[in-house]
Amino acid sequence: MPRRIALFSALLLASCAAHQAASGPAPDNASRPADTPAQAKPTSVPVDSTLVSHASESVVSLDSAKLAALARDSALDAAMLDRISAARISDSAVPPSAPTEAETATLRSFDIDVKNFEEHGRVKYWVNFFTGPARERMAIWLQRMPRYEPGFRAQLVARGLPGDLAYLPLIESGYSPSAVSRSKAVGMWQFMRGTGKLYGLAVDVWVDERRDVTKATDAAIRYLHDLTNRFGSPYLAAAAYNGGPGRIGRGLARLDTSSEAATADDSSTVAEEDGSPQAGDMAFFLLADTRYIRKETKDYVPKLIAAAMIAKQPERYGFPAVSKAKSDALDSVVVSDATGLDVVARLAGVPLADIVELNPVFVRGLTPPKRAAVVRLPSGAGENAARGLADLSAGERLTGFDHHAKAGETLATIAKKYGVALPAMRASNPGYGSRAPRRGETITVPGEARLLGWVGENRKVPLTEPKASGTTYRVKPGETLGTIARHFHVSVAQ
Repeated sequence: MPRRIALFSALLLASCAAHQAASGPAPDNASRPADTPAQAKPTSVPVDSTLVSHASESVVSLDSAKLAALARDSALDAAMLDRISAARISDSAVPPSAPTEAETATLRSFDIDVKNFEEHGRVKYWVNFFTGPARERMAIWLQRMPRYEPGFRAQLVARGLPGDLAYLPLIESGYSPSAVSRSKAVGMWQFMRGTGKLYGLAVDVWVDERRDVTKATDAAIRYLHDLTNRFGSPYLAAAAYNGGPGRIGRGLARLDTSSEAATADDSSTVAEEDGSPQAGDMAFFLLADTRYIRKETKDYVPKLIAAAMIAKQPERYGFPAVSKAKSDALDSVVVSDATGLDVVARLAGVPLADIVELNPVFVRGLTPPKRAAVVRLPSGAGENAARGLADLSAGERLTGFDHHAKAGETLATIAKKYGVALPAMRASNPGYGSRAPRRGETITVPGEARLLGWVGENRKVPLTEPKASGTTYRVKPGETLGTIARHFHVSVAQ
């Protein structure tokens, strides 16, 4: 989906939901530099506004306001992440300054090499960008951080990796589980579909485990572990995480002209005399001064260093102190078949927006059909939800939606349009047993239509990925199916 269309869709959802609410957040009027255009990095709020159309009257306004806030926050994240991606760095480095004694002490707390690179021109550019044009969103991202960073750090260290790689999601997604990039990378750790599946993440039309923080974090750490073993350096591993291990391997082979057996698929670590991670880190900056890797990858490690410097000492850079980690005690319930998140929210007695926020993995606003799924709930809500689900009939699992009758339509023609059985349509509309609906009258479409992709009146989403019409492309030296697929934004399988 093009970035501007996705951003428009997210803002449209926000405005539609806010229309039902008493009030909403103030608009963002922050100015942006002319040299960093804002093009939306698509994000998804996995719920349609029709989900609240049959909710209890007492919670609609509150729920709509929170859904609107979620959509708006996601759209603002998208815009800023894309500004970061589009930013262009001047080649002139900022003059270095001698660190103070306190700053020197802080440097010792990093387990990635910040000391040797904090004065690098690209690093200082990103520090200035994050504390300047991106300050407002960076402040929000830093406040999200305590919910995730300590757990990420512990898992990284347990794998023998630097704990400071826990700041990667800060520059990847702003710690947002629902972020989607222009290249269709998804989730907090920004997995491409193929890489996510390779590391065990399920991705289909109903669920996208790249949005599941627990599963995606485990996959990301295993991937970083493999990349670190391959390249011997956390910075080269991070670069390969962004730009692909093949491109980094080929770039290093071209950089190291003394390597006799370097090939496009070279999987050896960096050919340095001491083989140390520090030597590999320096190799990244040497590689960044060539045209062997993309600009985005050249800036990736400097962005990581800049983000780590700010995240570890936010007050030094004028940000509010970051709150301590909060314990996220959650309940959960196992759902055996397709069930709307709005239904689970009603049974649990909690706002729909809370369920949506906790379960970004369900991309259609319902759990997948004919298989069990775990739905996360706020603490204390699990017992009510489990009891309600046990008593729920199959026809009550999916909430219906409205259809406004057109001239000449009957229950039979409406049922055929949405792919539902006529008896089910009649059961949902008992007042139309002996007559056809008049133009403009509201007809309730049974919730089973959602299983065919219907999410609202006259709006159907595809349940399979569209097939490309195809074109001819002449391969250039050094290209692979992977690089060509990324260039045209399709999967390697396609």
